[in-house]
Amino acid sequence: MEFKRVVITGMGALTPLGNSVDEYWNGLINGVSGAAPITQFDASKFRTRFACEVKNFEPTDFLDKKEARKIDRYSQLALVASDQAFADAGLNKENINPDRVGVVLGSGIGGLITFQNEVMDFAKGDGTPRFNPFFIPKMILDIAAGQVSIRHNLRGPNYAVTSACASSTNAMIDAINLLRLGKADIIVTGGSEAVISEAGVGGFNAMKAMSERNDEPATASRPYDKDRDGFVMGEAAGILIFEELEHAKARGAKIYCEVVGGGASADAHHITAPHPQGLGAKNVMLAALSDAGMQVTDIDYINTHGTSTPLGDIAETKAILDVFGEHSYKLNISSTKSMTGHCLGAAGVIEAIACIKSVMHDIVPPTINHFTDDPELDPKLNFTFNKAQHRVVNAALSNTFGFGGHNACVIVKKYT
Repeated sequence: MEFKRVVITGMGALTPLGNSVDEYWNGLINGVSGAAPITQFDASKFRTRFACEVKNFEPTDFLDKKEARKIDRYSQLALVASDQAFADAGLNKENINPDRVGVVLGSGIGGLITFQNEVMDFAKGDGTPRFNPFFIPKMILDIAAGQVSIRHNLRGPNYAVTSACASSTNAMIDAINLLRLGKADIIVTGGSEAVISEAGVGGFNAMKAMSERNDEPATASRPYDKDRDGFVMGEAAGILIFEELEHAKARGAKIYCEVVGGGASADAHHITAPHPQGLGAKNVMLAALSDAGMQVTDIDYINTHGTSTPLGDIAETKAILDVFGEHSYKLNISSTKSMTGHCLGAAGVIEAIACIKSVMHDIVPPTINHFTDDPELDPKLNFTFNKAQHRVVNAALSNTFGFGGHNACVIVKKYT
């Protein structure tokens, strides 16, 4: 069977660097940090008191006030990003068959803020069960995909994917395969996450996973730096329009690039720590290259998982060296989490958008906040430290890895 080709025709994003794709991209290439003291709750008693929040977002600017109250923040972000992507792709009821347009989104945690607030309100009461009737439909992981399909009247395949921080990348892989197999004409894909809350920050603090540089939040996310001390929590939503090539051409769509493959693997090692030799990361990159029918020399840029954790950054670079060999030294590597923080289940899609823009504009966004070389990392690797670099980027690979040992990556390349 000959697979159909899949292209990207629309993008939308709300990120800690800006509430549109252009604002996000400009922040990336200019090396802007999205980290700042937390505003969504009083974090004064927490070990970590800063995060990469989506800023200047008022849901009622986009959603009816009554409806907005029925939707958790993670779904609100997804809905607004979906509006942006639909407009960007030029989609409307005249040029699509709604029965052939699906929605596959990812989230690592879903409506944690709603869950936390409902339980806290109950605990403060007299034990009488008084819960918001929208508690469950606000909180569940699949509801963002459902809300997007309702908002845009899309009746094709519709579901959610969860694999911790690899969630939106796994969602994109499913979208690729649905289109390749002719199950739909268009899949709205990506993901969202919004868990900057007492439970979210407190939970990750208890794991000792996050940076505690409260006096210098803008420089706290330091992938590949010797003094990195953990990730910075972020929140975001990114939505992409994946479209079967002939369908896109028939409606005269602009085509940003082609998405040519994806891979998935498991570490089978530990619930939170990466395989020390990067075995799962190695396998997932090999799987993506095989799926795309590409050689290691075809890749120009890798947007790494690069969370700024002591173990994770080392394991991933070991995997890159194992997979790419001598070509590793011709690659540009960067972690945009140095600017956005770690947006958990939404990380994959916003990093895929960074790859798409890199392929479009031949610019590699930097890994900011590099101050001290780590002697455990190969100094010949080009981590694109501190400043964006111009180079031809014909193809880019995006890595995402999640708790539980979940690994996923996608490859995009110039459309010809």
